[in-house]
Amino acid sequence: MLGEGILKGMAETAKNFVGSYFSAERLTTVQYPEERIAPYEAARVFPFLVFDGGDWEAGLRCVACQICEKECPPKCIFIEKSKDKKPDALGKPQYYPTRFDIDISVCMSCQICVEVCPFEAIKMDTEFELSTDDRFGGLLYNRGQLAKSNEYYHKIHATEAAKVDAHLAAEKAKSDAKTKTAADAAAAKAAAKPAGAGD
Repeated sequence: MLGEGILKGMAETAKNFVGSYFSAERLTTVQYPEERIAPYEAARVFPFLVFDGGDWEAGLRCVACQICEKECPPKCIFIEKSKDKKPDALGKPQYYPTRFDIDISVCMSCQICVEVCPFEAIKMDTEFELSTDDRFGGLLYNRGQLAKSNEYYHKIHATEAAKVDAHLAAEKAKSDAKTKTAADAAAAKAAAKPAGAGD
């Protein structure tokens, strides 16, 4: 029937309107900021950088590959790569960002930076109260301001964070097994060499 969807929508609105006078469950308005609704786990506002361990600089997962900077539609991410390397979460020597800035005033919360990151280093936050009277400098977040712990990530996106940790643990186990196999092969080769030389 023509207009059936409109009638259903109006009926739902009328039910909530009338019900709000009799049932607390129908009250959808909260007295913000005294009252707050817990954010949905899938909510996304602005990006942040994940770090492991207690030190954000040492534990930062980002390896300055700059994929997120290249893929960002409004071009609000600015990264400078280090000249030296440090071990990443898997123990591999990797470059790291000496500068990682996001201009929050330009970011459109599209989550493309999260989707393209191969190191699970950038995720979407649920924090939205970022107002400031400094229009330019106050909304340009550096890597220190963007860095948040893996525990914080688990707190706001528990399901997703558990999957990411399981994936990273599997990758680390695979990397460790490969390293051990290579070391064992090298040791076996070294042990076999003197025996062959004595013949």
